[in-house]
Order: sequence, then C-alpha cells, then structure tokens
Amino acid sequence: MPGCLKLGFVAAALAVLIVFPVAAADIDRASLYRAQSVTSGTGEENRAWGLAPCLEEVLVKVSGDPRLIGDPRVADMSRHAADYVTGVGYRDLLNNRPPHDEQGTHDRPHYITADFDPDKIDALLASLGRKPWAVPRPKMVALLDVRPMKGDGFTLVRDGGGELAADMRVALADAAHRTGLPLELPRPSDVALADVANTLDGDALLAGTLVWRQEALGWVGDWRLSFKDKEYRWQVRGVSFDDAFRNATRGTLQILSGNGEPEAVTP
Repeated sequence: MPGCLKLGFVAAALAVLIVFPVAAADIDRASLYRAQSVTSGTGEENRAWGLAPCLEEVLVKVSGDPRLIGDPRVADMSRHAADYVTGVGYRDLLNNRPPHDEQGTHDRPHYITADFDPDKIDALLASLGRKPWAVPRPKMVALLDVRPMKGDGFTLVRDGGGELAADMRVALADAAHRTGLPLELPRPSDVALADVANTLDGDALLAGTLVWRQEALGWVGDWRLSFKDKEYRWQVRGVSFDDAFRNATRGTLQILSGNGEPEAVTP
C-alpha cells in the first residue's frame, strides 16, 4: 500500500439510510472518485478484495460508461487498486458488537470506503480510451410504476407506501449514488401532473414499469428515458429489484454521458 494511505474507522454512506433527493450538490467531483463495498475484514488481503470493486465503480462513475463493468482490462487494474488509493475507511457491519467464538477484529464484515487519486484515475481512463464526464450532471427525475407479485401496484414516490416501497427507494437511491447521477422522485401530489420533470426542475425523465413476472423468475423492468427531445428505450428481465434499478441508472448514465445506448434487452 502507498505510504500516503490513511486508515481509519469512519462512517460509510452505505451504512446510512439513503433518502431522496439525491441532490446535485451531493454529486461533486470528490464523490465521483470515492466508492464503497463490503469486505470480510480489515487485513491486507481483505482490503485488496474490497478495493477491487471500488476501483471498477469509480472508473464507471467518473467516465459515465457502464460498459467498463466486467472489462478484462479493468479487472487487471483492480488487482492493483491499492496503488491508486489516497485514503481508506472502515465501518463495522456488526456495530462493534463483541466478536463471537474465535472471530477476531480482522475477520469481521466491514463497509470499506476508498478515496482514489483523481489524476491516477484519469490516467487509467485515458489508457482505456475514456475521459472523465464533468460535473454538474443532468438531474434525473424517475417516474416508476411497480406491480409486485402480491398486493396492489403503486407509483414509487419520495416517501410513504409500505415496506416494499421503502426498500425500493433505498435501492434506487443507492444505484443513483453509485453512478454519480442526481435523482429525484415525485411527491404523491406530482404524479398526476402532465410534466413531472419540469415540475421537479429535472433535465431528464426516466419513466418505466417494474413488474414481477413468474415466467421470468424475477422482476422485468421496461425503461424509457426522455432527454433533449429524444426518447430511448431498454429492458431488463429476471432480476432482483436492486439489479433492475442498477440497470436503469447505468443505462441512463450511458446515454446522458454520450457513451452510446444500453442494449434493448439484458438477459
């Protein structure tokens, strides 16, 4: 690890309940070069394992190109993720409860938060044929209708609703944070308005349906993004709602950043 690496136990945003809106003010340049994951301890090997997905997330978030996910070149870079880090912080998932049996402090699950050197990340992106996508970024408004396996359908709004709606809000906000996109959900009173995006001062409207389908063995998301008088459509099938929201925000990120369009259907 580099000598400038700072270690400490700090609160990670993943451990805090994420609420709407994901404000543009929260998506600053520093946040784009920061990422979080979960690791099974604080030892050197665990740290390396936890930093690898953080580097991939930062490369995607900074460039705006989700096609880097799973890229073999990025996987190779991730093996040396510690070389690009300026600071690391941990938070105990067990809230500092005493270890059980033979479990020590170095093999307990932790959130790991990593800050990466912007110059080094930008150089990695250049080697991948990518460049940083600047801030401020367009503000996205999401208007999503949900049809669960059981119970009545609903529109996902900023607050209220049952347990499923609350869980979905957290998942959607987390997906937006991980892509570096400002995101707003409508208030219940906004849903009936003809132009929700303008009402909420949005630059792009992500509309869609998320339906549980037994034959797909999961959720099916149909997304429609309206941006600068153009409409884009894509779909994801047979996934958890967390993965569905990641697909929606990554597709939006790809379009808004000018890195092409998502595939029409994702298996």
